[in-house]
Amino acid sequence: MVSIVFGLATALLFAGSSLLSSRAVKLISAWSAVAWAMALGLVLTVPFVALAGMPDSVRPNAGWLVLSGAGNVAGLVLAASAFRFGKVGVVTPILATEGALAAVISALLGQSIAPIVGALLAVIVVGIVMAAAGKDPAPLEHERPVVAVLLATGGALVFGLSLYSSGHASGDVPIAWVLLPARLIGTAAIFLPLLLTRRLQITRRSAPFVAGMAVCEVVGFVAFSIGAQYNVAVTSVLASQFAPVAAVLAYVLFKERLGRVQIAGVVVIVLGVLALSVASR
Repeated sequence: MVSIVFGLATALLFAGSSLLSSRAVKLISAWSAVAWAMALGLVLTVPFVALAGMPDSVRPNAGWLVLSGAGNVAGLVLAASAFRFGKVGVVTPILATEGALAAVISALLGQSIAPIVGALLAVIVVGIVMAAAGKDPAPLEHERPVVAVLLATGGALVFGLSLYSSGHASGDVPIAWVLLPARLIGTAAIFLPLLLTRRLQITRRSAPFVAGMAVCEVVGFVAFSIGAQYNVAVTSVLASQFAPVAAVLAYVLFKERLGRVQIAGVVVIVLGVLALSVASR
């Protein structure tokens, strides 16, 4: 029951982060949106790191933590850029393949890929192509679906590597320390350079969106970590459903409509991710 509750909470929080990101990047640059989210996330995370102290398990896992943090930041930049050029309903299902890709990476590094896994990956690719190539009944201003799909695919791959890396450390390291590297790297590598070069953007309208992104990212990861302690498979599958949740909310809140082929592609991706999540465990 605990894994179900926190898995659903993770899906809602990640869906919220996607929706907020899609609005923020329409007002400021993707780099600035991620920079603010990481800096604010760092402020939220540091007190919990201080409370956790410096456990002995941090140093042996430092490499994995850094790789996880760098991948998370790169993935957020790619995802935010994708939202700038595409609709939430197309971008989020692709990003939701991150968990399945992490499982595939683990399998590739540990053993050969089962035929069923390869077949399901091919199905997901077909869904991605359908979502990118399908006719859009109501294009957004400056929308570039193919660019959005390519950016989202890159983001999913990097997120998958980040999840794989954090999986090596999360069992031994406190949650706060797993959260810290991405926010620290994002602040040092993006926020400070943009601030010093006076290219960091923020407006009164965008401020609530980037603040919400920061909160949803941190709390969402905490919710996932708690649920995964009880049942990682159930939590992962439910958390991946942030994609259809975000797509429905984008339709209700922002009137983002998808064409029939695009909807079919999204359904193929979601079902493929669910099947792959089960087959990879």
